[in-house]
Amino acid sequence: MRHLLLLALPLLAAAPAAAQELAPDAAALKAHVQFLASDAMKGRDTGSPELAVAEQYVAAQMLAAGLKPAGANGGWLQPVPLVAYKAADHGSLVLTRGATRLPLEWGKDYLARATPAAPKVAVSGPVVFAGYGSEAEYKGLDVRGAIVAVLRDSPHSLPSDVRAHLGQPEEQARTAAAHGAAGVLLLEGNARHAIFPFAESVAYAEDEAMTWQGAPGTGAAPPFAYLGFDGAAKLFAGSKIGWDAVLAADKASKPLPRGALGVTATGATTTAVRTLTANNVAGVLEGTDKKDEYVVLSAHLDHVGVGKADATGDTIYNGAMDNAVGTAAMLEVARRFQASGKRPHRSMLFVAVTAEEQGLVGSEYFAANPTVPKGSIVADVNLDMPILTYDFVDLVAYGADRSSVGKLVEQAAAAEGVKLVPDPDPEQAYFVRSDHYSFVKAGIPAVSLDLGPGGPGAAASKEFVEKHYHQPSDEVGLIDWKQGLRFVSLNYAIARAIADADQRPVWNKGDFFGTLYKGPMAK
Repeated sequence: MRHLLLLALPLLAAAPAAAQELAPDAAALKAHVQFLASDAMKGRDTGSPELAVAEQYVAAQMLAAGLKPAGANGGWLQPVPLVAYKAADHGSLVLTRGATRLPLEWGKDYLARATPAAPKVAVSGPVVFAGYGSEAEYKGLDVRGAIVAVLRDSPHSLPSDVRAHLGQPEEQARTAAAHGAAGVLLLEGNARHAIFPFAESVAYAEDEAMTWQGAPGTGAAPPFAYLGFDGAAKLFAGSKIGWDAVLAADKASKPLPRGALGVTATGATTTAVRTLTANNVAGVLEGTDKKDEYVVLSAHLDHVGVGKADATGDTIYNGAMDNAVGTAAMLEVARRFQASGKRPHRSMLFVAVTAEEQGLVGSEYFAANPTVPKGSIVADVNLDMPILTYDFVDLVAYGADRSSVGKLVEQAAAAEGVKLVPDPDPEQAYFVRSDHYSFVKAGIPAVSLDLGPGGPGAAASKEFVEKHYHQPSDEVGLIDWKQGLRFVSLNYAIARAIADADQRPVWNKGDFFGTLYKGPMAK
């Protein structure tokens, strides 16, 4: 009790002398956020004692909302066995062309990449450039035993979400391994350079990343190094393929030249690994006639903890918008289901996932190891960082155009006076950056909801991202609680529509992700 009281003191001390009067529903929503995003939670970093307190809070609120435990072993929590990893040193990368041996410089030419599945990597082989590393680009190339070099991107002709998926290092490495490659060199391309140039990535090169124990690996071709423009120019120097020609073709969205570069690369990396545990929190509201089918409503509970001080000296990254308010909205949707007195046809599974900020780790673990029978989850609707600072008029549902979930979302939103619109920033690859993507990779139709650019939306989103995203200033005071209630109503309508629909959600015929991950009806 003493520890809980001490945690509550900062909340009481921070309360304004004359708090704004709120409707009961808005006050309930704010209460969740005020606790989860308080300084006492110290930013809810994955594996922290504060995140463990937040997990217990969410479990208690699920109980209060009338849910039953849906975690492991009859409890509310699903332990996620995490692996934290980072580069243990700068590694080495040497290019040999004929009798000339050229060591590359860490931080200027290349960065060593941590590889948790292979903590010690030592690889050498001739380098073959395979363009973006897509399956079609391996045609005519023999990369057996070679080191494959690929741009960190994928063909520009692809839809943005497919392009983002195939351009991930893990996917590029899996394709390379399938063709017999011994390792992968990732190269900075124009798109990557524009969003996150190599020089800026150096500052994060020794940060820790996470995965989960037993996660699918990248095969026998680890992506062990990342080369910036300078390092790539040295890699291509003297070859028949010019680096300038590669960048020009990439910029013009033309097919890239491919082939052997006439150079041997010898590289080594060492990865430091430690284990830890955090928990997903899961509660269920049992359905009626379709109770063996589950609709998941998910939101991530973690944030990024304590970090660099801002101009005011604040070091706590509270994560009110990202994603305390998403978690709070999920809890309030659960309460509305219970208060309605009308159970849904399908069961509703509410899951607060962990380690999203570390790479969607908790949701990926849950989707691969669900606490309900495999195959019984029919859809996921994910709530992540709704920017509730303006009177929203439209909604973006990433992944809506890939399954029948999209039409249900559109109809439910329209009934709430909100228009469904396409992704306004496809170049940001949000499709692969939120937890619904983990369910997609498990073959489950899924969407992630975000407020749209209509009205003041575009300007409000820009302001939040530039001034508050992953900053100590992401605090409770930013949120317009009237809009927060509208967001809860919208999500309740969407969840209810999916849970009560006559037919379970299915993938669109021939959909790329549905087909790739063997989802229902995709073929």
